[in-house]
This record gives sequence, C-alpha cells and structure tokens, in this order.
Amino acid sequence: MKEQKKYAAPLVMFMAFESIAVGLWLWLGNIFYFFNFTYIGGCIALGLVLYIRHYRYARLVVQFSVGLYMLVYLGLICRENMQIEGFWFYLFSGVFEAATIHYAVAKIAGPFFFGRGWCGYACWSAMIFDLLPYRTPQSPRKKIGWIRYIVFCGSLLFVAGLFLLGVPDLETVMFRSFVAGNIIYYAVGIILAAALKDNRAFCKYVCPVTVFLKPASYFSRIRVTVDTEKCISCGMCKRACPMEVDMTTNARSRENGTECILCGKCVEGCPTKALKL
Repeated sequence: MKEQKKYAAPLVMFMAFESIAVGLWLWLGNIFYFFNFTYIGGCIALGLVLYIRHYRYARLVVQFSVGLYMLVYLGLICRENMQIEGFWFYLFSGVFEAATIHYAVAKIAGPFFFGRGWCGYACWSAMIFDLLPYRTPQSPRKKIGWIRYIVFCGSLLFVAGLFLLGVPDLETVMFRSFVAGNIIYYAVGIILAAALKDNRAFCKYVCPVTVFLKPASYFSRIRVTVDTEKCISCGMCKRACPMEVDMTTNARSRENGTECILCGKCVEGCPTKALKL
C-alpha cells in the first residue's frame, strides 16, 4: 500500500491535465487540445515517477519533452507564438486559443495549484539555461528584478502598437517575433548566466512571464515544506537552490518564496531529510 501511495502525485497530476484536455476538447470542439494536454500531462507524470524512483535526469526528461514540443512543434512548425507577445496578440484579437489557453492554464490559473512548476519542468528557455555550468548561484542575488516589468510592459506595448498602427499580416509578424524573441532570450540568458555565474539569472531578473507567475505562486498548493524539528539551520538547502529560496520556514512570506521552481534540489541536499515536496 505504501509503495502504491507514493505514486499518487503523478496520477493526480495526470488526471488534472486529462480533465483540462477533455474539457477543452468538448468545449471548443477541437480534439487537438485533448492530445496536447494529454501529452503534456503524461510527460509531467512520467517525470514525477522517475523522480520518485530517484532517476538523476527526471526533471531534464520533462523539460525537453515538453519544452521541445512547445518550441519546435507548436512554435516553429505550427507557427504559433507561445511567448508573451502571442498571449497579447490572441487576447487583443478576442480569441481564446493557442497562447491564451497556454497562459491561462500554465501561467495564470495553474500557479495557484503548482506554483512555478512551469519554470522548473516545461520552459523551453530554462531547459537550455539549466545545462550551463552555474547550477547554483556563485554570486549574491542582485536587486535588478525591476527589469522584468520593463520587458513585460515592452511586450504589451509592442503588440498594442501593431494593432493601433494597423500593421498587415499580423500572424506572420507574430511568428517572426517568436523566432527573434527566442534568439534574444537565449542570447541574453546565456550572457547573464556567464556574467553573474548563475544559470537562472534570466529567470530572476528579465523573464516577463514571472509577472504573471509570482503573485499566484504565493498561494500555491504544491510547495516544499520543512519539518522544523528536524531542521538544523545548516543552510545547505539555500546553497543547493538555484533560485535562492529560504526553505527553513513554512511561511508564505519566506525569502524568495515565489521563486521556487519545485526542482527538488533543496530536498536532495538536506542532510537531515527535513524537507518534503
């Protein structure tokens, strides 16, 4: 029974995505959404099973399975802009599909349930950044998180400007901006990682999507918790954390609490097994 119980989380996660898959299929009458969310939910569930079985590259499997699917298939082959500009484009167009559904599920409503799990398991930018050599920050955190708000507003103004100016063939413009945007994101992310010796520097300071993710993540149902009786305040968890979250308290207001990407590095690094995901 105990052996079976530990696989409850992957099953619940898969069923949650399957509910979304079936619901969107029936609501919008498009079977694509059934296959889309079934695939993503299946990849996440598989990753959780591998994590439970202590497979070293469990999270990487999910990152590339979901990340490449969204970047290559949805973005480059289907020509859907899945970046934040695509969200604004479909929102202004009054269309609930593609990027608007993606953002609604993964980045606006979803974080109330799984926090910033998107950042840790599905982001196609972070899947590359996590391969860089600075898996734990080698320098103190900088107070430049305000940059993300500038990028966020810039993306909104860019798309709004296209509509106000009546730019023709907007779908082609959106596709080209998706390609250009990803090139810029990867370049800036790699340069920042090298300069600050921190793989996740882009996520902390530049990524505009975190403007959506952070507020909802504060209330996340899935989060790392600490058994304060076992904790010896050694600091190993924070040193292992790529996002520098203080895991020595269960308070919602803990330092960098809305930055947690559920990677589990703190759980693995705790010498007294005081942390649990």
